[in-house]
Amino acid sequence: KKNPLFYCGVSTCFRKEAGKTGVDNWGIFRVHQFEKIEQFCVCHPEDSWKMHEKMIAQSEEFTKSLGLPYQVINICSGELNNAAAKKYDLEAWFPGYVDIDKEKGHPHPGMRELVSCSNCLDYQSRAVGIRCGDPKKKADGTKAKKKYVHMLNATLCATTRVICCILENNQTPEGVLIPEVLLPYMNGAFVKEDTKGRKHIPYTREAPPPPEEPKKKKKGGKKGGGGGGKGGGKKGSSKSEGKSNDAKAGLAKKLEAWAKDGALSKAEYEIVAKALAQQ
Repeated sequence: KKNPLFYCGVSTCFRKEAGKTGVDNWGIFRVHQFEKIEQFCVCHPEDSWKMHEKMIAQSEEFTKSLGLPYQVINICSGELNNAAAKKYDLEAWFPGYVDIDKEKGHPHPGMRELVSCSNCLDYQSRAVGIRCGDPKKKADGTKAKKKYVHMLNATLCATTRVICCILENNQTPEGVLIPEVLLPYMNGAFVKEDTKGRKHIPYTREAPPPPEEPKKKKKGGKKGGGGGGKGGGKKGSSKSEGKSNDAKAGLAKKLEAWAKDGALSKAEYEIVAKALAQQ
């Protein structure tokens, strides 16, 4: 009578896989502990495929409400585990991520997984022994045989990944735009209007300067080398010492600026300055 059954679980999740240390997994995108909202459905065997489409549609609506660009892909059978008969992945656009095709060598768009939605049929229900009866009787008046229910699961929101996606897609020169559906939950904290009247969280410090390109070494550097000519070794050493001193002086100025801006505490500044002086 109560078929299908829908459940929503909000819990702390734990991931114990080792070896996921690539650049694309830095930060909070893939962590050992995170919060997640999971959808779960128990239904009659005849309804599971319809429920599968309904659950992925709910995940799509949630992603749309945050204004995040996404796509849904049907995972091929070779990538499925033993439990899932069919699986959808919802991938969102991450502007800062580029995937390189190993075979062709060209970059792919930065789409990364946010949601997985699986129809496990009766794989899980057989393990725990959950069956359902059919209220309709057969033509001969006897009761229909009980069947194992079908079970489905789908992510609605894994908090850390969604936060990453919002931060990457909503950056402006002034701050990070807040999705409209989240504004009522901000209580006005840290929220300001930018020059275009949009609600955003302003940056608290200036962006770091872009890294300088390494200078190319000149070929055939006999001058100033290890005794190649008159006074060669002395000239080379004096130039390198001069560059080293200039680098130290530049770094010392940056440290002072960071200390004034509050980026470094007094204790941190003293530790770094002492280490710099000893070099």
